[in-house]
Amino acid sequence: MKRIAVSCVSAIGAALLLAPPATAADEPTVRELLEKCDNGTDSCVFHPEGEVEHYQNSSEAVGSPVFNCTDREQMMNVAWSDSTAESNSVGLSMSTSFGEVFKVTFKATYGHEWRSEHTESQTTFITVRPGEVGQVYHGPKMQKAKGTYELHFEDKFYDHYIWYVNDFEASGPADDQGGTVTQSTRAMTEEEKQANCG
Repeated sequence: MKRIAVSCVSAIGAALLLAPPATAADEPTVRELLEKCDNGTDSCVFHPEGEVEHYQNSSEAVGSPVFNCTDREQMMNVAWSDSTAESNSVGLSMSTSFGEVFKVTFKATYGHEWRSEHTESQTTFITVRPGEVGQVYHGPKMQKAKGTYELHFEDKFYDHYIWYVNDFEASGPADDQGGTVTQSTRAMTEEEKQANCG
């Protein structure tokens, strides 16, 4: 669970020094707070921090491997489709109200839409030598944004009016796709020859 910082509007700051330390039961979980965002709060605001970070996601095998069972080099095609979805540091679905707050703020701050998902489909040609198997790999371009949620409650929630969810991060497909597409070939194993070449 991400660290949650607390702000409390109170005139008894000195008395708080004498209070017993808070236990985990005295604080809401991140899930409880984010589920209250615009669904039980007076206001719920996401404060972005820094610039959007763009990065290349790791490449994963896509499509089916192709096997050259002939005695000649073959140009073979691999039809593939790869879907990439958003994720976040707290593991909650962003289809709820806290996700909408994030997406509206993201667009207003950075000038482009947040993408929840992206599917890329292609047919890639690969040269496979006799007795080899070929595989295609795809790594999508991603973007990451981080910041803090600030939640204000009309009535005290876990004894405070204001709560923060710090260090929130969300990742999703970048607007400018064209991720990396690579390919590789290798010798078939005996088991692959038996299974694919008769």
